[in-house]
Amino acid sequence: MLEGKKILLGITGSIAAYKSAYLVRELVKKGAEVKIIMTATAKEFITPLTLATLSKNPILVDFFDPTNGNWNSHVKLGLWADAFLIAPASANTIAKMAHGIADNLLLTSYLSCKSPVFIAPAMDLDMYAHPSTQENISLLMQRNNYIIEATSGELASGLEGKGRMEEPHIIVNILTNFFSKKSILQGKTILITAGPTYEKIDPVRFIGNYSTGKMGYALAEECAHNGAKVILISGPVGISVQHPNIMKIHVESAAEMAVATKKYFPVSDAAILSAAVADFTPTIKAAEKIKREKNNLTLELSPTEDIAVAIGKLKKQDQRIIGFALETTNEKQHAFEKLQRKNFDCIVLNSLNDSHAGFGYDTNKISIIDKQGNCEEYDLKLKKEVAKDIVAKLITLF
Repeated sequence: MLEGKKILLGITGSIAAYKSAYLVRELVKKGAEVKIIMTATAKEFITPLTLATLSKNPILVDFFDPTNGNWNSHVKLGLWADAFLIAPASANTIAKMAHGIADNLLLTSYLSCKSPVFIAPAMDLDMYAHPSTQENISLLMQRNNYIIEATSGELASGLEGKGRMEEPHIIVNILTNFFSKKSILQGKTILITAGPTYEKIDPVRFIGNYSTGKMGYALAEECAHNGAKVILISGPVGISVQHPNIMKIHVESAAEMAVATKKYFPVSDAAILSAAVADFTPTIKAAEKIKREKNNLTLELSPTEDIAVAIGKLKKQDQRIIGFALETTNEKQHAFEKLQRKNFDCIVLNSLNDSHAGFGYDTNKISIIDKQGNCEEYDLKLKKEVAKDIVAKLITLF
């Protein structure tokens, strides 16, 4: 999957820079074209001559190259790459990336880059564990950068702990898997529902829920980053879409979401139903604001259409559906019953018993259950990382 891919490799000032030679060699052997940007400090750890020989390309360090009188355009580099890999990424470079500092060619290229960015941190354990470093890494992840997590082992300081750059062959496998996933979803249309629905009581009041849409929007971005065209049907949320492959359709009520979902599902290859759709809606919606009275107010509610059941009946043999279940008791049993009842291919289970998971959080903890009843459990992660796990599961369904 790396044959013909254009990989821009950034190397920063870390003792792990010696691994870059092995990394370049592996990428070139896989058929990738590699261009390298080094920081000035990186040259203290590995020579540009070594890397130029392995990559078969001149090494870029400064904005102006006095050897040929040319300017090295960070804009052109950012547009050239199919992927920008920064390995090793020092604490200093990670901090600058997180805060938009652009004082060298590597950083200006990062800010100009249109391709996916992969970051492989490398530093001593205390630097890696420091709150500022972890916050910077978290910030970069929130901006859809891919973090290749540091590993544990013996460090250059002689200490044992987490901070080692991941091994070159594993980094190459991560890039290979990324382009493989992108190939599978390329040209496919994925429908995603996200956010809450608002069921009007009168012109100023509604029945709603605590859904923020963060999970659905993270799924939309991840599918789009992997080459899919995304139809995002969203209830009222305060999030905007970033990727040009995402077509957003705004709805408010469960009835509006049902109409839009049934309209676009027939032209989709798969649906991921992450929206928190209201099960009931007021039978009568007052045309004017209901005035406060001394007596109790009684609302009559009618069931909304079950969107999942509706598209489960429309589903063709070559289409896939991933559903969601939010449960509080007998979670796995109830989720599996829902999967069978609604003709899902698999279901993502959230439990309200898990801390920092579900509505309102940036993190989530899920289990994925398939048609055979197999259950794969995942750790608590940022929702952007959870989206990667769910999309990886979707790819296996194809």
